[in-house]
Parts: sequence; structure tokens; C-alpha cells
Amino acid sequence: MADLPAERLQTDPPFSYVGLDIFGPWEVIARRTRGGQANSKRWAVLFTCMATRAVHIEVIEAMSSSSFINALRRFFAIRGPAKQLRSDCGTNFVGASKELKLGPLKPGEMSVDNYLLSQRCSWVFNPPYSSHMGGTWERMIGIARRILDSMLLQAKVTKLTHEVLTTLMAEVTAIINARPLVPVSSDPIAPLILTPSTLLTQKVGAVSPLPGGFTKADMFTYQWKKVQVLADIFWARWQKEYLNLLQSRQKWQVNRPNIKEGDIVLLRDKLLKRNDWPMGVIVKALPSKDGQVRKVEVKIFHHKTTKTFFRPISECILLLSPTD
Repeated sequence: MADLPAERLQTDPPFSYVGLDIFGPWEVIARRTRGGQANSKRWAVLFTCMATRAVHIEVIEAMSSSSFINALRRFFAIRGPAKQLRSDCGTNFVGASKELKLGPLKPGEMSVDNYLLSQRCSWVFNPPYSSHMGGTWERMIGIARRILDSMLLQAKVTKLTHEVLTTLMAEVTAIINARPLVPVSSDPIAPLILTPSTLLTQKVGAVSPLPGGFTKADMFTYQWKKVQVLADIFWARWQKEYLNLLQSRQKWQVNRPNIKEGDIVLLRDKLLKRNDWPMGVIVKALPSKDGQVRKVEVKIFHHKTTKTFFRPISECILLLSPTD
């Protein structure tokens, strides 16, 4: 297990170092017609602060670079400029990076964009098939996506409007940011629970729900009641599924020899057909600051063509090393 990245330990203002990803989609009512209604899809961008673990959610109308850039501008307008963005190699992120010239597509390289030169913001892409390298935001994405999909894909709650969805995402943001960051103390002298919301707002306590009880029957009366019912459902699922995960995990504690240039490896790929075994040779090892190699450049000869990929070592199985 590598040491925490330096971005996780900086004392900069919140959302100076940000990890982001997109989840969805969900259907909303775009407009009403004589024969019924016309639906469209919406996605959400989840921005995660690398230091405070706070989240910020923006709703977008399309999985395109243009929609993502608008969401990025709204995020900067509310939370202030960031110093570094981190994401996977999603096509919408790559397209936005090309249009804004935020950085090269190859892992390990970094540059500063003219568009964000005054903020000195750079964009870092994780290697393909390495979701564990973005665990800071992937964990929040995984839990929120699973709960929201199970809620919003039901037939009874598909009649959402854009306003209801954006309000629901604001409620979801408040719930996620109210989670405890450290184990709750039993000391009566220190009853304060440290949460991302406390670090953001410098205020103790979360946003209180609206008075009165809400039932599923209220979803079909007023739009604001529908939001509260959905927020209560999300809170119940979040409390049940997330709180059980607040425990330390032991992973990757044993040191292993580094993969070196010239090693023969077998690539793991879930999309390959049966009995298809792509073997390759390591042409470049990319060590981290602690000297451990966690991502490599591998060249394979597959179907009479030669290709080069960046992959994490978790997707490479060492077969033969010339030094052995």
C-alpha cells in the first residue's frame, strides 16, 4: 500500500485538490405535451475534496465535454478555483481536457493550462483500469450511485423534473457531508463529531429536515414533498449501508519485487474472448515517490498489430523476468 498522496495532506482551502467522476443517468420530464410528456436524461458530477473528504454534486444534461465544462465552471464559481483535478480516463474528461488544454493524456505527465493559469490548475489522469487509485471519490460514488439508482429506477418515482432532481442532489450532498470522518468519541467532554460539513461551513450540526412526517403518498401531491420523501429514503439507505463500512481495512501490506523493464507479463482484461491471452513486455516502469512501481507501460503484439498501453500493476500478471 502506497503512502497517502501529498494532495491528501495539504493545508490548503477545501476543494483545492479535487477528484471527480460522473454517475447516472436518470430520466426526468423535459416538457409536457398533449399526448403525455417528453423525457430526457440527466447525469451528475461528483467532486470530492482530497483533504476534507467533502463532496459537491452538479447535475449535467449530457455526457459531453461541453456539459462537463459548464459543470466545472459552476463548481469553480461556488467553491473557488482548484489547484489540481484528478479523474479516470473517461471520454468526456479527455474531451474536456483537450478543449481546455488542461493536461496531456498520458499518466505521469502534468502541465498547466492557459485557461486556468491564474489558478495554476492541472489535470491528472489515472491509468486505465485502475479505479483503486481513485478510491477517495470512487467510494462515495459507489455508495451514492447504488442507493440513488435503486431509488430513481423504480416505476413510481420516475416522474422527476429537473428542479426536483437538482434539489434532491443538494439534499444528498448535505447527507454525505454530514458523515463522521473519525470514530465517534464516547468522552462527554468532547461530544463534537468532526464532519466534512463542519470543515466547510465552520458550523456544528447538519441541516435539519423540514418539520412533519412525509409518506410515500406525499410524492404525488407537491414537488417539494417528493424531494423530502426521496431524501428520507436516501438517508435511511445511507445510514444502513455506509455506517457499517466505517472500519479500517487491511490491504496490500506485503512488499513485493518491483516489475522492471523487460519483464514478460499477462494482461488482465474482462472484455477478452475465451482462450485469448494477451502477453506483453514491460517497456517502461513508472515508480512512485517511494520507489515502488504501481503503473507501467506495456507493449503487446495482438492480432498481428503492436500496441502500447499504460496499466496499473494490478492488471499485470508477471510471467517471466530476465533477471530470474
